[in-house]
Amino acid sequence: MKTQQFKTNVKCGACVAAITPEMEKMGKTVWKVDLTHPDRILTVEGEATEIEISAALERSGYKAEKI
Repeated sequence: MKTQQFKTNVKCGACVAAITPEMEKMGKTVWKVDLTHPDRILTVEGEATEIEISAALERSGYKAEKI
């Protein structure tokens, strides 16, 4: 299982709730957003590709930049 991290523009709990449906569609992944970090780091563990993760956030109205 691989771990990937992304800088995001997810700002609060409501934003996390907004991305949850799209993130859950990826299946076989575990993810979390560190809202205490200035770059709002999204950590994703699983088989999802960088493109799939970025697309899921974009469909929810957010951006992700791989770090």
